[in-house]
Amino acid sequence: MTIEKRPLSLTINGKKIEHEAVPVGMPMIDFLHEYLDLTGTHFGCGQGVCHACTVVEILPDGSKQESRTCIYDAHFFNGKNIITIEGQAETDDKGNVIKLTPIQQAFIDNFAFQCGYCTPGFVAGATVFLDRLNKNPVKRADLEKAIEEALDVHICRCTGYVRYYEAIRDVALATPGCVID
Repeated sequence: MTIEKRPLSLTINGKKIEHEAVPVGMPMIDFLHEYLDLTGTHFGCGQGVCHACTVVEILPDGSKQESRTCIYDAHFFNGKNIITIEGQAETDDKGNVIKLTPIQQAFIDNFAFQCGYCTPGFVAGATVFLDRLNKNPVKRADLEKAIEEALDVHICRCTGYVRYYEAIRDVALATPGCVID
């Protein structure tokens, strides 16, 4: 029995990726891990429920959305543009981190993670949430509820939600245009 393979072309972390023979039905998370050695995105439940496998998808209009990599096969992402956790921070030519994103830094400053397994998904979710706030700010009084609504699909087994939400709130409040009084 032969496994059907097809070409795959997409942009990951700002780089055009072209592979001639990717197995049909291979989950995107496996493609990231096995073909590209991008192992920061974590496999959690395998059913798209926990969101540990979430990456940021940049849509053609420039807006961002969350995409789960455990339930979609690699070919679902053909022609798309995504950012994994490895592509979030600013790096030099050798891949050394120069500067973390405000969300990543806030997660560290607030010790928002415990085991860190869900953190890449939370970074992706928070990045998408802040992108939306930049386009549609919320009232300060509604910020907590907006954070909960945006990120309640992300599961943290260590129950680090309070610190994640505090970190996200700190970034939203410090980013001009995200919150209105």
